[in-house]
Amino acid sequence: MNRPLIVIFAAICLDAVGIGLIFPILPRLIEDVTHAGNVAAYIGILAALYAAMQFVFAPVLGALSDRLGRRPVLLLSLGGAAINYVLMALAPSLWLLAIGRAIGGLTSANISVASAYITDISPEALRAKRFGLFNAMFGIGFILGPVLGGLLGDHWLRLPFIAAALLNAGNFLLAFFVLPESRTPSRENIDLAALNPLRPLRWAFSMQSLTPVIAIFFVLSATGEVYGTCWALWGNDMFQWNGLWIGLSLGTFGLCQALAQAFLPGPTVTLLGERRTVLASIAGACVALTAMAFVTHGWMVFAIMPIVALSGVGSPALQSLATRLVDESRQGQFQGVLASAMSMASIVGPLGFSTIYFVVRDRWPGAIWLSALAVNAIAVPLVLTLRFKPAGTSAAPQ
Repeated sequence: MNRPLIVIFAAICLDAVGIGLIFPILPRLIEDVTHAGNVAAYIGILAALYAAMQFVFAPVLGALSDRLGRRPVLLLSLGGAAINYVLMALAPSLWLLAIGRAIGGLTSANISVASAYITDISPEALRAKRFGLFNAMFGIGFILGPVLGGLLGDHWLRLPFIAAALLNAGNFLLAFFVLPESRTPSRENIDLAALNPLRPLRWAFSMQSLTPVIAIFFVLSATGEVYGTCWALWGNDMFQWNGLWIGLSLGTFGLCQALAQAFLPGPTVTLLGERRTVLASIAGACVALTAMAFVTHGWMVFAIMPIVALSGVGSPALQSLATRLVDESRQGQFQGVLASAMSMASIVGPLGFSTIYFVVRDRWPGAIWLSALAVNAIAVPLVLTLRFKPAGTSAAPQ
């Protein structure tokens, strides 16, 4: 593996570490700066702010990298991430934490630039393999982030942010001295209309046949946000978990998800077909969410995790089904629409589930998982009513 790829993969891994790092300690951190007893609503707002900045700035950073080159935009984002973690380590108030999360969301939007860099330096025969490693590095970071955050946070609440700042600063220096530019900067002016993140959605909703599948992606993605938003609060309320146990449980959850998505989609689709695989994954998620709502001991959560992970099997199958909705000339545009829908779900989901948890926390914290089940179930009739052309046909459905 060449040195530029190592730098790019390290940057992606650190992005994922930053996403997961804050989950185990965020409730205690907000309690520390607000002195509030029920911080669920604040957690949802910060999570939505982070996702909103990603949603808005991913096309901006991508367009800037086309105009200015990949290297300066990546360096800017890595430097900004280090500054963000320093700010969060020192933040004495909620509004400074919010600024830190906003900067974090902006800088983590560099995933689009990193993807473009890999495309620039990879021949077509190697792109699939390298993008597979790209996803694997993100998964590794998302496993390590919660564990690191929980372990360090038990020693000092701000220590995880200092560690993340040092890691990002080190990666900035590595990129500064090692990472070459992958493309010649363009002399063309930036198309400002292309920076509008809602532009692809307008095209998609103009085609009636695309609306149901976009809705499915939105519903399932929004449901997935319940774990990052409420897990730490629920673990502490139900089992008095400290930061280490919250981090270990999230890390184990991420590991189960990664293994399930790596090894199960192919055999499951071969056995059941794509549509039944999606429905089976939703059913598995509903079973797991029901069990989590009624668990009484912490060890039970770890026993349920393999069932929870099965819910991730449906996503690749759904993406495969979705590719038959549009012809080959619009596949890239359609995938961008799906990414936008999932980004919007990352804004709406935390706000909705944090509000629900704020209401049910004192009476029955486990009710949050039943609310996620109810949202998840909305996707079932949508999947059943989808109409696709047969496999191998690239035209849109009638």
